[in-house]
Amino acid sequence: MIQVRAKKHLGQHFLTDLQIALNIVESLPSDTTSVLEIGPGTGVLTQFLINKSQFRFSAVEIDSEAGAYLKEKFPSLHLIEGDFLKMNLKKEFGEQPFSIIGNFPYNISSQIFFKILDNRDQIPCVVGMVQKEVAERIAARHGNKTYGITSVLLQAFYTIEYLFTVSEHVFDPPPKVKSAVTRLTRNSVKKLDCNETLFVRTVKTAFNQRRKTLRNSLKPLLNGQSVTEPIFDLRPEQLSVNDFISLTNLLEEKTENKTI
Repeated sequence: MIQVRAKKHLGQHFLTDLQIALNIVESLPSDTTSVLEIGPGTGVLTQFLINKSQFRFSAVEIDSEAGAYLKEKFPSLHLIEGDFLKMNLKKEFGEQPFSIIGNFPYNISSQIFFKILDNRDQIPCVVGMVQKEVAERIAARHGNKTYGITSVLLQAFYTIEYLFTVSEHVFDPPPKVKSAVTRLTRNSVKKLDCNETLFVRTVKTAFNQRRKTLRNSLKPLLNGQSVTEPIFDLRPEQLSVNDFISLTNLLEEKTENKTI
């Protein structure tokens, strides 16, 4: 088994517990056919992924020093040197579906999830390690105080599982927070039953003032229209994804022929 040297770059924290690394890799579905690892760093996940014969495996790494290390350690690795957030996924994968795995850098985990969301029809599964509070937020159900924008937008298209918590003591250097591994599995929703652009705007506007009722927080979208429906007496965390779809349709009806 390859012993991974801890190498620090970009302020990241590298996993040193090989059993946890193996558990993360084994969280991918057995029918996975193609995988992209984001930010392999020192290759702690890569060493378990590269020998999986059942799928095509690639990795994307932004740091040149880490890239050189990975090329030396794993000569057969298909390494893409660049920024996942700027990556043209169609150019790399064509129309073929691929899953994503990685120990996501904490400071850009939300951006990673939004890029995944933009390419959701090509990404059937995501297994990622993120900051524990981020994992709790995206997996939270409505009625929970941690439920928010990313919860709704991701859950509209993915089933989200909080798999397990990871101690800060299995990283080098140890972060100040705990981590967690989540799995996102694409659901059967191809298109929301509403104006999707307005849906996103409604969710973001509602949660930008989450302590207010929707009657007050959604004023920017109502264009002075009065509302009496009971849903407007609720706060955003009380609404499920389907409730937000209904709310979006209601807003569109009320502002028909007006600019939203």
